[in-house]
Amino acid sequence: MACAACQARRGAVQCTAMIPRLLLLSLVLLLAACAQAPVRNPLAQWRPSPNHDERRAVAIVIHATEQRSVAESLLTLSTGNSGGPVSAHYLVGEDGTIYQLVEESRRAWHAGGGRWGTITDLNSASIGIELDNDGAEPFPPAQIEALLRLLEDLCTRLGIPRHAVIAHADLAPTRKRDPGIHFPWRRLAEAGFGLWPDPADGDPPPGFDPWLAMEAIGWPLHDRAAAVRAYRRHYRGDEADTLDAEDLRILHSLVQQARRLR
Repeated sequence: MACAACQARRGAVQCTAMIPRLLLLSLVLLLAACAQAPVRNPLAQWRPSPNHDERRAVAIVIHATEQRSVAESLLTLSTGNSGGPVSAHYLVGEDGTIYQLVEESRRAWHAGGGRWGTITDLNSASIGIELDNDGAEPFPPAQIEALLRLLEDLCTRLGIPRHAVIAHADLAPTRKRDPGIHFPWRRLAEAGFGLWPDPADGDPPPGFDPWLAMEAIGWPLHDRAAAVRAYRRHYRGDEADTLDAEDLRILHSLVQQARRLR
């Protein structure tokens, strides 16, 4: 049987070994409490109200990386770059692999300057999804299927309207062209995402103004030719900068679709 002195020494050693663990646990709990504590302005008295929630995205912006590989795009989206840092919430590879780069509650730097309807800060109001595509090739089926799964998840979980899925070029028509003329917007519409014209809406009424229609849907019109090119990429699969009779039918239907969704 161990003597009382030995037992005392062993107890002291065990207590000493416990100290770092207790300190580490205390530090973890302290950091967790700090992370959850609200940021308070020292100039004001804190009188908390329960009437609030997290800031939420109200749109999804589809991009094409216009680069050569997922590896290159992951590097671009996570480094400084010569033109400044850029990012996106998600990147979808050609094989359907989905990468998340930024938390959904955070503001990713993907949209830059631009506007969609009354939204002038798309970075703050949207989720950005980059697609691994060089800008000249079709989008593989596996990539589009993965995108559809991601859209279903985001719209369901975050409450983003399913029609509020737009192109990068739609919000910045003078600067951007992505995801380009090869992107299958009709396929997305068949799955329930984005606006798409319905032939049943028929011809536009006499005096129909296509510019008012484009503005009502969301396109910025400070450069009308650029706005038409963005619209045509999205709905006609080309880059014409003039509107014809078919465009008027499409725009009339899009306005009707948007009104029905309000």
